Amino acid sequence: MSADYVVHGSVAVITLNNPPVNGMGLETRTAAVAALRRAESDAAVKAVVITGAGKVFSGGADIREFNSPKALAEPNLHTLIATAENLEKPVVAAIHGVCMGGGLELSLGCHYRVALPGAQVGLPEVKIGLLPGAGGTQRLPRLVGVEKALEMIVSGNPVKAPQALEYGILDAIVEGDLAEAGLACARRLLDEARGPRRTGERQV
Repeated sequence: MSADYVVHGSVAVITLNNPPVNGMGLETRTAAVAALRRAESDAAVKAVVITGAGKVFSGGADIREFNSPKALAEPNLHTLIATAENLEKPVVAAIHGVCMGGGLELSLGCHYRVALPGAQVGLPEVKIGLLPGAGGTQRLPRLVGVEKALEMIVSGNPVKAPQALEYGILDAIVEGDLAEAGLACARRLLDEARGPRRTGERQV
């Protein structure tokens, strides 16, 4: 129940690894933050890819920690997302399967987002009587506009990859092996000298 860290040349790949849906429990958050800081401090690493193990990117918060001290313990989800967003090296979210709730909020904190055609993204918290609590209400409107963001937040319905691309949530839909596509995206950013593009700094 953690996050794996592997370096491929100049790109570090961080893989959320907490079966079955890569819920972002305390151990996973701790490992992911440590991995991001490791990548930041390694001069040989020029870019970062965040993805999920198994069949999904992340289903969001780990429901096994609800109503427990672990749910808000540091590093909490806000800290994880801020660490990714504030990195001085480009961070790419490589998305497959579902990317929901805190999973989408983490990807919104990344600088670029690519996904397989079958991926779905969403903020389903309203379906259990909650509002997105880790920056989704702030970052999503900066990408898709207030109207579309409000629709996604109050309905809780997922959006499929083609629609997410149209909305501006995704930068590209990729085919084939997601890991290779994520690496290719990161390397292309480096080749084009494109640095971090922080969602939180955009104007609505």
